[in-house]
Amino acid sequence: MRDLIIDLIKNAIDEAKKKGVIPEVVVEDIELERPRRREHGDLATNIALLVASKTGKSPREVAGAIVGFMDKESRLLTDIEVAGPGFINFRFSPRFTRSVLFEIQRKGADFGRSSVGKNRRVQIEFVSANPVGPLHVGHGRWAAFGDALANVMSHAGYRVEREFYINDYGSQMKKFGRSIYARYMELLGKDVVFPADGYAGEYIREIAKRILSERGESFAGLDEKELVEKIIEMEYPVMLESIKKTLNRMGVSFDVWFSERELYLRGEVEKTLKLLEDKGEAYWRDGALWLRTTTYGDEKDRVLIRSNGEPTYFASDIAYHRDKMERGFDLVINIWGADHHGYVPRMKAAMQAMGYDPSRLEVILGQLVKLYRGGEPVTMSKRTGEIITLDELLDEVGVDASRYFFLQRSSDSHLDFDIDLAKKESPENPVFYVQYAHARISSILRYAKEIGADDSTPTEDDLDLLREEVEIDLIKKLGELEEVVEFCAEKRAPHRLTGYAEDLASLFHGFYRDCRVITDDAALTRARIFAVKGVRQVIRIVLGMLGVSAPDEM
Repeated sequence: MRDLIIDLIKNAIDEAKKKGVIPEVVVEDIELERPRRREHGDLATNIALLVASKTGKSPREVAGAIVGFMDKESRLLTDIEVAGPGFINFRFSPRFTRSVLFEIQRKGADFGRSSVGKNRRVQIEFVSANPVGPLHVGHGRWAAFGDALANVMSHAGYRVEREFYINDYGSQMKKFGRSIYARYMELLGKDVVFPADGYAGEYIREIAKRILSERGESFAGLDEKELVEKIIEMEYPVMLESIKKTLNRMGVSFDVWFSERELYLRGEVEKTLKLLEDKGEAYWRDGALWLRTTTYGDEKDRVLIRSNGEPTYFASDIAYHRDKMERGFDLVINIWGADHHGYVPRMKAAMQAMGYDPSRLEVILGQLVKLYRGGEPVTMSKRTGEIITLDELLDEVGVDASRYFFLQRSSDSHLDFDIDLAKKESPENPVFYVQYAHARISSILRYAKEIGADDSTPTEDDLDLLREEVEIDLIKKLGELEEVVEFCAEKRAPHRLTGYAEDLASLFHGFYRDCRVITDDAALTRARIFAVKGVRQVIRIVLGMLGVSAPDEM
């Protein structure tokens, strides 16, 4: 709809220029917006105000000229008017509005797809939790967000790869091994000091108990360093599998699981640091290797290799991002926690130091999740007295509610997750409300089939019978999907899909209240069955992008 109207506007401006009604000016992208008030039409543009600022003519005069050269006979529109200081308002014809139902039938699951992504290759790296403990609720939010963003960008015409970066090298792995070692020795009655920076969670004790059960005291005589290394190699793959299992349970899968230790084993970190030295971007001082990030706007230069010879996380991160760039992605999107805010400028600086366009790296910083039950904050697990894991939340509220609630707010906003609301089977619960609309339509269609109602494809004349205001509003909302998909993809805002889903469900429930689908009029029945099939298809598409199921019964 937008593309058709933009073409009409461009053609009208070209004609006005040819006739000398408006001067030759360069017309930038034409923007259309949906007016907040129904009386202002279906779409509006401020192009006349922009053109007028370059011509010396009044905006209303330019708007009048544009409208004067528009094709008013088009079946697309019933009215074009100049309003206010020079806005142009458009109203769709009812027949054109209804034609979206034929488009939904024709495109099926591809309805709402866009080409705005231009087939560009995009990698989205998200979750990337250290394999040293179970996923917590915060990880769940970024799993839902990253997966939904990948879905909506795919629907918008991007080629998307999902990637999980496994931090399986360095100090956190040693800390993991030392923590299990200490608990294992405690179980053997040995007098050991638990590491001050160790992982104190109950899951560490459980791992130690399992090792004792499986291996007995066979490890007791090993040297501490040797045993810690053995524990790491035994247990980090087990923890990684646990993480994969939780993500699979949530419906989140990755195309690539990229290992940090593989970067070291392949010598990629060493190659990257040599590259930076050879380019003059890295230098040695006080026994440490530094990157000249201040050259690119960072507040200070950053250490790549410490004076003790140990590489920093930054060193391997640079090598990892070099690998990403060399894989040929047009855009790399990292979803990081808000505590990484200060890390973004140095990563961008590293991209420039390596000779890459920093705009190819985009970082989305996500905010925290707070759980509430009965209006009170919930911070500790009932089971262990520690932080609530993602699995515990999924156990209590289910995958659908978890994903939907995680996606209700913008990624840069704190999220208050109401556990009690997520479990309610009532219209107050937004995911229930949307899913119930889908289930209700499925029930209507089952009933229609049972009684032998005519559900064949209607004619345009049949669809002309859909003239109630609630019907037209419902169909118009269906027609907005492609626009919503493009917005969500370009603004990295999959949360807007939840708002669209709820608006669509609300309009459907209003339609169901006011309009009988199965009537004594065969043509009207055909039209309304066709319409609700379209609504069901769009709800299914939207819930699919959110990673939420579309049940036929509830």
